Amino acid sequence: MRLYYYPETEALLKQQTGAVKVVIFDHTIRVDDPGREARGLREPVRYVHNDQTERSAIRRVRDHLPADEAEQRLLKRFAIINVWRPIGAPVLSTPLALCDARSMADSDLLPSDLVYRNKVGETFSVKANPAHRWYYYPQLRPDEALLLKIHDSRKDVARLSAHTAFDDPTTPKDAPSRRSIELRALVFFDT
Repeated sequence: MRLYYYPETEALLKQQTGAVKVVIFDHTIRVDDPGREARGLREPVRYVHNDQTERSAIRRVRDHLPADEAEQRLLKRFAIINVWRPIGAPVLSTPLALCDARSMADSDLLPSDLVYRNKVGETFSVKANPAHRWYYYPQLRPDEALLLKIHDSRKDVARLSAHTAFDDPTTPKDAPSRRSIELRALVFFDT
């Protein structure tokens, strides 16, 4: 997978963002099937969240770059972007919904610990707000990708993207289970 998909996605991120450097730090395959855990797969996340806080985003840079380069990169703009796409067939069930960042307030964001075996990360849970505007792309195809901005160090732009999987009531009863991949990347700029 890394042999082809990582370089392809790195090129996509550079092209779409104007980044000068991209560091892909992981990926997750999500399948909405029983028995997925035994195959090392994860289920779609069905609560509204954003994958990083400012503190955890900075820690990601330090975790994935040599110390001297990390400190230099942190002096300029950086972002974390997730690239989300279907695997094998269009997503008909459990699609991904995205909240328009312009409809969110800072007070909607609640830092939350994300506990792993070997470390504790930090994400944002998101409080419901009637002002939120939600969007999704029905029947997204494997040749299409969504870019989710998870963190942006630049303060005068949309800085994050709350998102969630959801059970779409228009899903046909015989729809195949969702299969998707999300790849996470640090994206660095010259400014």
